[in-house]
Amino acid sequence: MVARGDVIMVKGKELRRFHVIQQVLDGKLKQVEAAEALDLTDRQIRRIVKRVKEEGERGVVHQGRRKPSNSQISEETRNRVLKLCRERYAGFGPTLATEKLSEVDGIRISDETLRLWLKKEGVPYKTRKKRPHREWRERRGSFGEMLQMDGSEHDWLEGRGPWMVLMGYIDDATGNVFGRFHEYEGTLPAMDSFKRYTGKHGIPLSVYLDRHTTYKSTAKPTIEEELAGTKPMSQFERALKELGVKVIHAYSPQAKGRIERLFGTLQDRLIKEMRLRGIKTLKEANRFLASYLPAYNRRFRVPAANEGDLHRSAKGIDLDRILCIKTPRTVDNDNTITHDKKFYQIKEEVDAKKVVVEKWTDGSMHIVDKGRDLKYREIAARPERVKEPARHTPKISRRRKPAADHSWRRQIQAVMKQKGEPVSVR
Repeated sequence: MVARGDVIMVKGKELRRFHVIQQVLDGKLKQVEAAEALDLTDRQIRRIVKRVKEEGERGVVHQGRRKPSNSQISEETRNRVLKLCRERYAGFGPTLATEKLSEVDGIRISDETLRLWLKKEGVPYKTRKKRPHREWRERRGSFGEMLQMDGSEHDWLEGRGPWMVLMGYIDDATGNVFGRFHEYEGTLPAMDSFKRYTGKHGIPLSVYLDRHTTYKSTAKPTIEEELAGTKPMSQFERALKELGVKVIHAYSPQAKGRIERLFGTLQDRLIKEMRLRGIKTLKEANRFLASYLPAYNRRFRVPAANEGDLHRSAKGIDLDRILCIKTPRTVDNDNTITHDKKFYQIKEEVDAKKVVVEKWTDGSMHIVDKGRDLKYREIAARPERVKEPARHTPKISRRRKPAADHSWRRQIQAVMKQKGEPVSVR
């Protein structure tokens, strides 16, 4: 029963309770039996019976009905929370907003309470979209068994600075996250971020990637590759192969759902964390990311099904020599090469006809012959070769042999016959 002024609205539970108590008052049921039927104690039954005798049907209504709860949040706190959600935490979802209210402002409320407040006041907030049903893939069993990797280009600084790309990594078995901001998504950023990951955790067994041109070559195989039964590889694929890392290419974003969901989470949480700290540059963002991700992993990382770490140590491996862009170049007779529309003079004698130009992740360039760095310098232009003046060679006229029936031959033959000399047929 719900009391509204003089009207009592009956609830099913209270209607049943009133019926049982009425049976006790009529002497048809003992208090002990009523307590068992209503799952109450004898003391509660005696108290309810007393109230029904005095108040009638109102006696079964709870006395706390329509009274404010002892744990009710004050109107002042509610107004302060709504003001913060409109201003400082604009666009924050209820879960993240309650976390920041507790951490920064010292206000502890449940996310469901805040959601109801925001909904009632019409304050917009981030909601989760309904996802289509997809078959779930079981996690890999061990840490380092498979690493999902991708880049996310986004307005991470919300207009306070340039657009950036987050090169993100998530371990498939544990959900452990690693990341690094770069100016663009390309070969060198991918190699630089992978080098940093390897320095922190080691070399994983496999990497799950999409089909971005950075990770998968779109070139057609050469005749040599067709004869060898191989396919063209991107620079990043080639580097991972040298490190002994298996490369797996996904055919859809949903196939590597963990890294895609990670970007969705970070584009909500990480962006707002950087907003609160006023971060404006790529350097500041990377500095904050290095302190943010360890706390994120402590909260969201899950234990792997199997103990142990399948990462291999990178000790003794020259990562700079492997995680770089390698381009073969032909050495001309004057010991010069052309690379990226520039000319370079090699200062050492090179017997090889070809050398390899390596562009490292730190931006430096190295010219290498059989693993040996060659000294070189950039030149403005290749020296022009001195051309000798062309010599005039007179044309030699070739005598043509007259035909056998030429008129000149007939005249000579006639003269020789008159003189009685033998006639030559040559």
